[in-house]
Amino acid sequence: SIPLLVLQPLLGGAIALFGLFLMFQAVSLRFLFTGNDFDIYRGEKLIRRFPYGEWQSWRIFWDRVPILFYFREIKSIHFLPILFDPRTLKSCLERLQAEGKIP
Repeated sequence: SIPLLVLQPLLGGAIALFGLFLMFQAVSLRFLFTGNDFDIYRGEKLIRRFPYGEWQSWRIFWDRVPILFYFREIKSIHFLPILFDPRTLKSCLERLQAEGKIP
């Protein structure tokens, strides 16, 4: 068995690296809900576009502590960490849903 003295620093280091990764993403990524697409930018460069017409469903996990944004397209599913205000995200998604742009 692995001694706890070895496991704890490894686990702590892995969690710290994941935290640094999320911090970098929060600083460098920008999400934009346009009239027809959900766009992801790094700086000024568009790195991914998700047309609303290809969305099948969406959900924000967990209501009490929202940490994950899920949406499914025709081609694939996507999980994004919530690196922004979850209430703003939910209001944007509900507005798009009311307009009939996403399911």
